Amino acid sequence: MPMGIEIERKFLLAHDGWRAKVSRSTRIAQGYLCTEPDRTVRVRLKGTQGFLTIKGRNDGIARAEFEYPIPQADAEALLRLCPRVLDKTRHLVEIVPYVWEIDEFHGDNSGLVVAEIELPSVNAAFSQPDWLGDEVSHDTRYFNSNLSQHPFSRWNTESPR
Repeated sequence: MPMGIEIERKFLLAHDGWRAKVSRSTRIAQGYLCTEPDRTVRVRLKGTQGFLTIKGRNDGIARAEFEYPIPQADAEALLRLCPRVLDKTRHLVEIVPYVWEIDEFHGDNSGLVVAEIELPSVNAAFSQPDWLGDEVSHDTRYFNSNLSQHPFSRWNTESPR
């Protein structure tokens, strides 16, 4: 199997204009079995489908990523091994040719809403909708693996969207 590469940019939101364009929403529970700087191992339950994902160290906005579907029961069992589990709703907004994934966090990360776009190359052009705010692609506080250990409610001093 060839190595997968994830190229992703992440943004805060300027306003809620994206909500009118949502095509689908799914509740997600995800936890981390490993959060070392060189690798993370994530288990995710997206609706009723489980996934196990291994990611390498970030190199700018790109990193190695391997994701495998696993049975729901396995995902539930693995989530119980995680020290903390993120709870979020993922909303999809299609702006051809891309799909924006907007994660609205719950629990200790409530109040945080982040938009992500996966790109085919590091320099790929994309239109930026007016609801995008500041880019946080390189701000490690907004990495999901960090949010699981250092929730937004503990370091937030203002209220990003």
